[in-house]
Amino acid sequence: MERFKVRDLSLADKGELLIEWASRHMPVLNQIRERFSIERPFNGLRIGACLHVTKETAVLVKTLIAGGADVALCGSNPLSTQDEVAAALAKMGVSVYAWRGETVEEYYWCINRVIDHDPMITMDDGADLVGTIHSSRREALKNIIGGTEETTTGVMRLRAMAQRGVLQYPIIAVNDAYTKYLFDNRYGTGQSTIDGILRATNTLLAGKRFVVCGYGWCGRGLAMRARGMGANVIVTEVNPLRALEAVMDGFQVMPMSEAAAIGDIFVTVTGNINVIRGEHMLKMRDGAILANSGHFNVEISLPDLESLSTSKRTIRPNLEEYTLKNGRRIYLLAEGRLINLASAEGHPSEVMDMSFSNQALCIEYLVKGPRLKPGVYRVPEEIDETVARLKLKAMGIEIDEMTEEQKKYLLSWEAGTT
Repeated sequence: MERFKVRDLSLADKGELLIEWASRHMPVLNQIRERFSIERPFNGLRIGACLHVTKETAVLVKTLIAGGADVALCGSNPLSTQDEVAAALAKMGVSVYAWRGETVEEYYWCINRVIDHDPMITMDDGADLVGTIHSSRREALKNIIGGTEETTTGVMRLRAMAQRGVLQYPIIAVNDAYTKYLFDNRYGTGQSTIDGILRATNTLLAGKRFVVCGYGWCGRGLAMRARGMGANVIVTEVNPLRALEAVMDGFQVMPMSEAAAIGDIFVTVTGNINVIRGEHMLKMRDGAILANSGHFNVEISLPDLESLSTSKRTIRPNLEEYTLKNGRRIYLLAEGRLINLASAEGHPSEVMDMSFSNQALCIEYLVKGPRLKPGVYRVPEEIDETVARLKLKAMGIEIDEMTEEQKKYLLSWEAGTT
């Protein structure tokens, strides 16, 4: 079996510099790595990871290796791998199978190579690794004691598996940690999505009608950042509570059928399928820009876009022009894949510091904590609070502590209005 497969091993030196830069901005994970290197909680542990192969992921991998783990890694999206980082990891001795621009067949080939390493713990971002194990590689289940999931879409898939009784081992939903989704999803997705759109188009956001499809934590962060850049933000939603929140946050809210006719830039962040369909595309103005920041490339209906078009051409990297049968032009960014990773570099290191610290500590919990039954579990509260406290400490910020009197008051019921 090949120990690794990357695009170009000669890129390793550049990748090492990127990893060094990320590490300097991930102080919490560095503290955890120092402890792991002493305690070695993962001696003899094989970890199979399907994550975006970025400089931040490399810092996480180095942390796990410092704890004694044997890590095999593949990319969780065909366009999200940073080839320099993959080369650097391969040079370090990591079994990494990832390169930017994989075909679908190559993508699953890489996942299967990770499974060939017979993992005892899985780390997933989107649940393709777990899905493959449960569908076509069930022999790998015998040695797996647990796993983690990084993103909203993956957690939804895993909960569906658990509800149907097919999930065969426990998985901790790292995405649901407060120190993950309140920061990574909101601030990370908000900033990196804007970054990806600007790198692909160099368009001016000020004055544009910017349509955010979905007002979850990713949508909230994106809407906030787009407004900060001077855009007129419109939100579309199916959830009445989130729609009401968007209204109270000062955004226009309307159905996609109405937004389609007036929007300039459309970004999907829902985790669902066919959010922007042919019926919407036909209403769009000439020059409309479509991008996706949800995990899979299914939120914008690419079959509809292809069937409605008479021609397609590449204008610049990650920017394709589709000419519709009605003569209008629609611009699709990054093939409808994750714009923030396909066109930019993903979330800033500072927020991934918290997300990946949760990953590292949750793996330690799976190894050293109680044996869990198959299912999807929240991140233990003590891990969430530990990450928050370490992050504050690294930022040089101190906070108050409750007095004994205050602790007692919160645990009592006798004291009322005086």
